[in-house]
Amino acid sequence: MTTPTPTRSPARRDIQGLRALAVLAVIGAHAVGWPRGGFVGVDVFFVISGFLITGGLLRDLAAHGRIRLGAFAMRRIRRILPAALTVIAATAGVAALVFGSARTAQTLQDAAWSAVFAANWRFADLGTDYFHAGDAVSPLQHFWSLAVEEQFYIVWPVALLLLVGLLPSAARRGRAGRMLVGAAAAVVVAASFVWALAQTADSPTVAYFSTATRAWELGVGALLAAALPLLRRIPPVIGGASAWLGAAGIVAAFAVIDPEASAFPAPLAALPVAATALVIAGGAAGDPRHRHLFPLTNPVAVFVGDISFSLYLWHFPVIVFAAALLPGGAVATGLVLGVTAVLAIASYAAIEQPLRHVPGRGRATAVEADAPTTADSADPSADASATTPAAPAPALSTRPAGWSPGTRYYPGRVPAQAVVYPATAAVESAPVGATPAEAAHDASGEPRAPGADAASSPWAAWRARFGPRALGSAFGVAVAALVVVLVVQTAYGGSVLGPVLPDAPVADAADPAGGADSPTVDAAAAVQDELAAAVGASSWPELHPSLDEVMARSSTSNPARDCFAPDVSPDAGRCSVGRGDAPTRIYLVGDSTAMAYAPAFRKMADDSGGGIRVTTVGLYGCRFTDLAVQNDGAGVMDACPQRKADVRAMIAADAPTLVVVSNAYTLGHTPGGSNLSPDALLASQQAEAATYGMPGRIVHLAPPPEGADLGRCYTPTRSPYDCAAGVSTTWLQMEDAAERVAAASGDTAISSLPFSCWENVCPAFAGDIPTRYDRTHLTVAFAEHLAPVIRQQLADRGLL
Repeated sequence: MTTPTPTRSPARRDIQGLRALAVLAVIGAHAVGWPRGGFVGVDVFFVISGFLITGGLLRDLAAHGRIRLGAFAMRRIRRILPAALTVIAATAGVAALVFGSARTAQTLQDAAWSAVFAANWRFADLGTDYFHAGDAVSPLQHFWSLAVEEQFYIVWPVALLLLVGLLPSAARRGRAGRMLVGAAAAVVVAASFVWALAQTADSPTVAYFSTATRAWELGVGALLAAALPLLRRIPPVIGGASAWLGAAGIVAAFAVIDPEASAFPAPLAALPVAATALVIAGGAAGDPRHRHLFPLTNPVAVFVGDISFSLYLWHFPVIVFAAALLPGGAVATGLVLGVTAVLAIASYAAIEQPLRHVPGRGRATAVEADAPTTADSADPSADASATTPAAPAPALSTRPAGWSPGTRYYPGRVPAQAVVYPATAAVESAPVGATPAEAAHDASGEPRAPGADAASSPWAAWRARFGPRALGSAFGVAVAALVVVLVVQTAYGGSVLGPVLPDAPVADAADPAGGADSPTVDAAAAVQDELAAAVGASSWPELHPSLDEVMARSSTSNPARDCFAPDVSPDAGRCSVGRGDAPTRIYLVGDSTAMAYAPAFRKMADDSGGGIRVTTVGLYGCRFTDLAVQNDGAGVMDACPQRKADVRAMIAADAPTLVVVSNAYTLGHTPGGSNLSPDALLASQQAEAATYGMPGRIVHLAPPPEGADLGRCYTPTRSPYDCAAGVSTTWLQMEDAAERVAAASGDTAISSLPFSCWENVCPAFAGDIPTRYDRTHLTVAFAEHLAPVIRQQLADRGLL
């Protein structure tokens, strides 16, 4: 006689398809920039995660009358850590081989934050730091979403444990417990969404990465899990229509949400979140295979959903390393996608699944296994567990006569002795309530290895099931690596670590400037010669200081930094260099480009023999214009109006000989979102300068054109020419606008091209000095090197 047990619902294929849709959109957006809004696939994952994980907690509550935090934590650790730590370790190792020391050190710090699931706060902090917001992207930046989830799952189960503890033991297992969980989820959704609206408006970078502003998305999934008994009552026709509508909404979100939108994550993330909720709610009733929703439930989509966690983990490091090693193009993109797929499948088969199902005491049963998380691969057996409450396993179960472990039973076969198994063993080898035929297959529907039952060694069964997968995965990775090498050699004529680089212009050694008659050697001509030689260089010279040093120091070595910081009040005495009675007194004002020029002006004063006094003051991130220009740097927008007023007062009190204004030559917009053209920005800069009351004594000093992204282009495997940049159209338009407004006002405009670029190509070094420590800002050493050039430019115009 057998003891009846409840059957488990089959896996929901629509949820697997949602995962596939989301992860493919994320990969597409990162790898090729399409769909442009594909990054909101992460929001889809958040809702799915909240639904499945809360469903697991509710099953725990129904089965045991309490939430078992220890078991929950072990399931999360086993599910997340093996694959995540593998990717983190591999990324750190490759970074040490591929990147320069500064970026390697940054990647190692990112790895440490990612390993403890705090990467979101790391990247939020860097993103609001004005001098790091433009850093080369980290190969581990995508770990921010995993950090958000795990932080949520530290707090959420504990909060539910405390809440359900208020109910009588019997009530926890029934409707009262579920309603209390639903109420808690509703509070989380409301509070987090309101906070997201406020913080998105005030600090969008922090809002993007913050757990507090993303919790409402996970909360929506939790609310769906609590409402599951009601959702099952939806008529299949209405549910099917809802699922199709939700799928269309997700696709629409990919198309219409812009990554530069200022209203993300709130309220714009409500579109993909609501659309995902419609799919999950619509699929709660009816056949879990949902054949009608074939774009999401076909076998290919389900397989991609299965490996989506590994796909998500591997895709971003592969993209970032490929950008550092290979020229762009279709071949590079194909390699990125192919390598990502191979690594994901191998990781899923050899790491993710084997270590999730490793035998041992306290191992979760198939019924208790929770579903995976953000970009998660989703074992189908975990999906099923989100749809049906668990029932306690029976004390004993019997197999029919003729059954033997690992085989199907066929009527008429010579019967084997009936075997009685303890329930604790049965749940390890087959789902609770499995029929004899079902018992011959594991939770994912694969045939069980011979001997994979309670009477045999669990480790032997585990090795039989996962050993061949691990070997096959290792072989697949080796073959893929060989294919990558061959493709790179064929397409680029080089190895993976040494691709052929774009042809660099070669300057004549005897006449670097390229003219028949070399001009008289002077400060500007000497720098031009250095720039020409740098543009034509085929290998990196020994630089002093090194690029690694200046990139690591960023702006910290600039002696004028405190005079441009938002949290330090400006002081004319502290921010000045030179004798107080110097006949020539110069003010250098503006945003961080003015700060980058400050060492040049200070050296000019030092070398003047007491003839020049220079005051350098401004605010990084704050353009000295009469219109406010939006900047997301921490504290910038609050401090900017007052800093401009303070500088006006200092200039009025000091009555200097000359005021030099330097602001970024990049486009911008007002805090209200109105775009500002080059003409509007320079006219606004001139309007601000007019408030100083010094007509004819204003100099508009152009910043250097933007350089290359040093964090990406500077590696031991690439040529210096990869770190050379052309002059952008925007920069040229702003330079032209500066010339026009200066001519109209009687003031002066000075171009930076003569001392930053050669024939409109701007290299990363000149002589043995790095020119910039990021895309925008001059190094202190190069700025000081330019002091004679800038003095000559001013003198040639009769300003000194």
